Amino acid sequence: MKATDWEFKNRGLIFGLIFAVAFPLYSVDPRNAADVLGHWLSATLGKDGEFTVRLLFALAAVLLIVAALVRTWASSYLRSEVVYAAQVKTTSLVADGPYRYVRNPLYFANVLMAVGMGAMMSGSGFVLAVVVMIVFSYRLIAREESALLASQGEQYERYRKAVPRLWPAFRARVVASNAHARWLEGFKAEGWYWGFALSVIAFAITLNIKIFFVVLGASVVLFWVSAYWLSRKSESQERA
Repeated sequence: MKATDWEFKNRGLIFGLIFAVAFPLYSVDPRNAADVLGHWLSATLGKDGEFTVRLLFALAAVLLIVAALVRTWASSYLRSEVVYAAQVKTTSLVADGPYRYVRNPLYFANVLMAVGMGAMMSGSGFVLAVVVMIVFSYRLIAREESALLASQGEQYERYRKAVPRLWPAFRARVVASNAHARWLEGFKAEGWYWGFALSVIAFAITLNIKIFFVVLGASVVLFWVSAYWLSRKSESQERA
């Protein structure tokens, strides 16, 4: 089932609400997901528990860096106002860069982000965040792809058959064109996302939860401000 127009327009808000609901689940499930997994692994493998837990936090930080790189790479082939547009953009088909491996690299990165950030949540918060992120991403993808199919027709149908929807192929599935990545645009669109990675990196180094939430909070504010401003910019360009 595809997302409604309201869900697509407010997807940034919904992404934020997923984490806003998942983090407070510590009130009913007080043990941290990485702590539980780390101590289980240490008991199974006969390793030091604290070292294993810190290693999991470090791996979560690496996963968030990968997610930020994927989103920045994907956004570098789009204008930043397209990434955060309130309406689906169907005037052109992008099939370069990461789009040669997966049709929806931005949403794939969001799933990676949910897993990485889930290391900071309780076990139930982790499961909720990852499952809801995957389900919501598929709903948004269905909404976008139905519009692209209606606009691009056979061209998009060939692309859809060749390239996986959400989980990347190991090899490029379509031939590259002459399009070039505009990395400045990518970083402009995804600066807030790097803040998410920085928040977990800071925690993995310091184990200071206050630093984590300060950096995370600043990143969330930057995301909502950027998304709002870029969405308004896109709307003004459409009216022009």
